[in-house]
Amino acid sequence: MMKYLLSFIFTVSSGVALAQNNIVESLQTNVPGQGKVTVHQDAQITEMIGKRFVRTGASEAQRVIKTRGYRVQVYAGNNSRQARDEANSVAEKVKEKFPDMPVYTFFQPPRWLCRVGDYKSIEEAHVAMRQLKAAGNFKEVAIVREQINIHIE
Repeated sequence: MMKYLLSFIFTVSSGVALAQNNIVESLQTNVPGQGKVTVHQDAQITEMIGKRFVRTGASEAQRVIKTRGYRVQVYAGNNSRQARDEANSVAEKVKEKFPDMPVYTFFQPPRWLCRVGDYKSIEEAHVAMRQLKAAGNFKEVAIVREQINIHIE
């Protein structure tokens, strides 16, 4: 009976000891006849290993819902490097004149696009389009239906 009890305790304690090792510790253990592994990493990474979830820097106030809505397109070019530079230039002009409007510059084959805003209704987009036209710097301004980001507070 004592033999069984001791073997049970030994098995459980060795299982617990092995379960406490993480992947980095098991890689760094020296085993005869095998190579040696050295892992260089930040201490924060070591703390994250084995956790079921990791908190990101985003708070709950920064959550976003993606839905169908409207944006105002202020530039549409071709697929050249010059078009990319022009799209980024237009985006900078919009950011200077309207710092509260979100600006999206991206490549949608076969052209570079610069779009502004996240509007739920076409009326909101129309108001923004009139503001952009009144600024006078943007030649080709149009409302487009697209997936938008709605920030939840």
